[in-house]
Amino acid sequence: MDESRRSYPEIRTLLEQRQLSARELTEQHFRAIEQRNSELGAYLWLCRERAFAQADAVDRAVRARAPLPPLAGLPVAIKDVILTRGVKTTAGSRILEGYLPPYDATAVARLEQAGAIILGKTNCDEFAMGSSTENSGYFPCRNPHALDRVPGGSSGGSAAAVAANLAVAALGSDTGGSIRQPASFCGVVGLMGTYGRVSRYGLIAFASSLDHIGPFGRTVRDVAAVLGVIAGRDPNDSTSADVPVPDYLAELKKPVKGMKLGVPREYFGPGLDAEVKAKIEAGIRKFGELGCEVVEISLPHTEYAIACYYIVCTAEASSNLARYDGVRYGFRTPGADELDAMYRSTRGRGFGAEVKRRIMLGTYVLSAGYYEAYYRKAQKVRQLIYQDFVKAFQRVDALVTPTSPTPAFRLGEKTADPLQMYLADIYTVTGDLAGVPGISVPCGKSKQGLPIGIQLMGRHFDEARLLRLAHAFEAAGGFEL
Repeated sequence: MDESRRSYPEIRTLLEQRQLSARELTEQHFRAIEQRNSELGAYLWLCRERAFAQADAVDRAVRARAPLPPLAGLPVAIKDVILTRGVKTTAGSRILEGYLPPYDATAVARLEQAGAIILGKTNCDEFAMGSSTENSGYFPCRNPHALDRVPGGSSGGSAAAVAANLAVAALGSDTGGSIRQPASFCGVVGLMGTYGRVSRYGLIAFASSLDHIGPFGRTVRDVAAVLGVIAGRDPNDSTSADVPVPDYLAELKKPVKGMKLGVPREYFGPGLDAEVKAKIEAGIRKFGELGCEVVEISLPHTEYAIACYYIVCTAEASSNLARYDGVRYGFRTPGADELDAMYRSTRGRGFGAEVKRRIMLGTYVLSAGYYEAYYRKAQKVRQLIYQDFVKAFQRVDALVTPTSPTPAFRLGEKTADPLQMYLADIYTVTGDLAGVPGISVPCGKSKQGLPIGIQLMGRHFDEARLLRLAHAFEAAGGFEL
């Protein structure tokens, strides 16, 4: 059997019993990447030497009968916005083409310390700005379930790699839904932890108050195992939270009967595809069969979420991306005689259209005369959205919603209309604005065979409960509804 299709517990058992070596497993994955990546566009860069060095270290430990670290031999892909020492990291942008980071992101370092094998860097929307991975500065990524469809974004390459068995797990980043939405489109599990649960050190910034790093996997157990390794306080990130990290794998064994789940009525209005609605309602009934109590609730400020998000995130992007000026690092356009001309030419040629659009929007809402009308007001609305969640979680243990209003759309379908692309994030941006954790898991497929995802959101730092619910849903056949 091709071991790349197995879950991590199966792989670990084979490694421990010496029926499979980590090097053989790594070779299998690189062969699969060679066969499929040209049509999928999931990976931008590979790091074979680094991967085989780690695989050989795992194999030596197995031969010595030494205790294996928690993720020994796990083949992992890393989104191209997360730094990897000595391995190209470009944020999917030409302005960082060829950049070799001098250090690893904390999440990457923790994965390798736990024995994981880093295969390479995955494709993404430039600087994580997009919902389809069509904004990559290199080439678009395609959905493994239908090559004419997008994999979602901005972490589309990571979701596609896991769905196509080109990695067992992957890291992505989520600013407005960029883990959960591609997980939904590609039929895999994707988790965004509470803001501060996973260190952002080494994550190329898009919007610093919204950015998260989180895992993808084909099973809830694999995602729980990765989260348990990458979560926790990091002195290199002042926004990482000093909150104990539970044993997420042990938490999966606990019952879900008696949990109260809230269904926000605002998430089931106009714009929700009929097939998606039917699958989500079937998923909600499945939770009822598992012994959960399902109640309708309201998140009344949801209608303002998209407008609020695209003011806050563009303002922060405008500030964060000012550093890419052709002076400090990255691309510099040749031939400019004056500094201002060099700035304009470098940023004009180095950034893609969507990044330029968001920088200009962000600069506008922060400018004199407009700051109060837009940015300050958006921050007040963000607080109202946060309070909606606080009130909801006084009544219920978790929320159940669609992840996306539609299944994966066709490549090119929304590129001419940025507003329609932005509306694809309608069910996910609220979680980022409120800083709460969320997970998307498969919930069946459309009549065309396109995956549909169901989303769970929980209280701050209550990822364990979400994972328990998701695991119970998976065990009860919810993924195949």
